[in-house]
Amino acid sequence: MSARKRKAPDSMEQACMLCRRAEADPDICGHKLEKRGLCAHVFCLYFANELFQQRVAEVGLIGFLPEDIRRTVKRAAQKHCFVCGESGAAITCHETGCDRSFHLPCAVEGGCVTQILHQYRSFCWEHRPEQAVDAAPEENTTCLICLDPVGDRKSYHAMVCPACKHAWFHRGCIQGQAACAGISCFQCPLCKDKELFLLEMLTMGIRIPFRPWQLLLCCSCAAEGTHRRCSYLRNSTASWECDSCAGLGTDLDAPTLDFAFLFSYSGCARDTVWFLSWCRRRRIIQRSRRCGVNEKGFSDD
Repeated sequence: MSARKRKAPDSMEQACMLCRRAEADPDICGHKLEKRGLCAHVFCLYFANELFQQRVAEVGLIGFLPEDIRRTVKRAAQKHCFVCGESGAAITCHETGCDRSFHLPCAVEGGCVTQILHQYRSFCWEHRPEQAVDAAPEENTTCLICLDPVGDRKSYHAMVCPACKHAWFHRGCIQGQAACAGISCFQCPLCKDKELFLLEMLTMGIRIPFRPWQLLLCCSCAAEGTHRRCSYLRNSTASWECDSCAGLGTDLDAPTLDFAFLFSYSGCARDTVWFLSWCRRRRIIQRSRRCGVNEKGFSDD
């Protein structure tokens, strides 16, 4: 039995009823829900075959009825995952006539694509969508995020931006960036395109959480920060100043250097790494906290 699949014998953590994992990548499976003897990952529920969510989210597990979940688990017990070979595969390829089934955590290893567009759909390695953009990486092209080689062609693991056709990255790397950036800030790390890039990544199965957060650093010291929503800042507010700097008589109307863009994923990942290194050299501790501000985005104190 594969070690990646099952929980350790001495572990008391409950496993998901649909993928049978006690631990799984939250970027892939979502967080785990437990209620009245039921346990399942959020996306295991959404992608499971013939399992439908009710309009009332308070019922069962986020709207999935207990009897429906148990019925799906019983049905999945008769199917084997084509990736790991074990039973309990609750997800089947969306392609008509294809009966390949798999566990959600096995999707990446099996080259599968799970889409969250207008509906939840899953595809096996044979029927998954492929990037249609006509591009090939030049020799020694590296991933913009991890800087490791991407290979000599497009593949399941090597992807390219459909807008600029020059930004290459690994599937796992761009998935990690999407999980951190959220739907409002996710864009090509090179050309900064949003529309084509976002649609392409969703089509290719990249999970992009709806997380409208944006961290603004103090435009004077860059040592403290706040999320727009935590400080009730308008989208048009471009800069923010912490209580300490505002209390020192800082000229609020003077133009100041704004480092916020580096933390909104609007620039290249290398720029973000550079800025983090800059902060470490100066022993700056960054933290987000709730505070009161006026309509201009500055402290009332």
